[in-house]
Amino acid sequence: METQDIQHAVEDFWFRRDSQEGKLDDEGKSGGAARGNGHMKPLEALVKSIFIDCGIPEECIKTGQPYLPGYYRVRKQWDLVVKYNGVLVAAFEFKSQVGSVGKNFNNRFEEALGSATDIDAAQRKNEQSPFGQVPPWLGYVFILQETPETEKEGRTTRAMFPTDAAFQGLSYNQRYQEMIRRFIGERVYDAGWFITTKRADGDITYLEPLATATASVLRAAIEGRVKVVKAMLKE
Repeated sequence: METQDIQHAVEDFWFRRDSQEGKLDDEGKSGGAARGNGHMKPLEALVKSIFIDCGIPEECIKTGQPYLPGYYRVRKQWDLVVKYNGVLVAAFEFKSQVGSVGKNFNNRFEEALGSATDIDAAQRKNEQSPFGQVPPWLGYVFILQETPETEKEGRTTRAMFPTDAAFQGLSYNQRYQEMIRRFIGERVYDAGWFITTKRADGDITYLEPLATATASVLRAAIEGRVKVVKAMLKE
């Protein structure tokens, strides 16, 4: 996955999102294409290509929101699932935030935590694990639009009891980074990819500000996971 591949994917992300925003239903709201997360397909394709490069047949990589069993709910849609010779190699979520970050930050966090917690419980608590001997391996891909709202530092955090001092003064961008850093550090997710992007004067740019969640780190993590699964299968 080269820099130009990521740049093209980010540009395609914006093109698809702009196209989807233009499709309105009778109520003037975004139509089914936008709700279907289609603007994340370019990044999804890049992650899929890593598994193929690692020797996973394309037919083993399911997209289009395939279902996996849960524990607190009967099933959950994931964005990309890799199943190889009966083993769940990986399951990925792909999320984005464009505008309205203050209204949606907590929703994004709760979605991500809930999905990971549910599949972990399904593995641990069911008498017959639905995923075999290898624990689920989860990935989280997130792209954030940089705006004055996301970059403003010095935000105060209040609650009925003292909050974690690490969050004091962080911008929303930095809070997302801290969220994903902790997800990976605590093995809530096994790998991540965090991208920020902005448009200015017709130019589209991107950054990977979190060292533990870059494209190169994600590739290394996927390569390691595939090697573990294949070793277990004695391949």
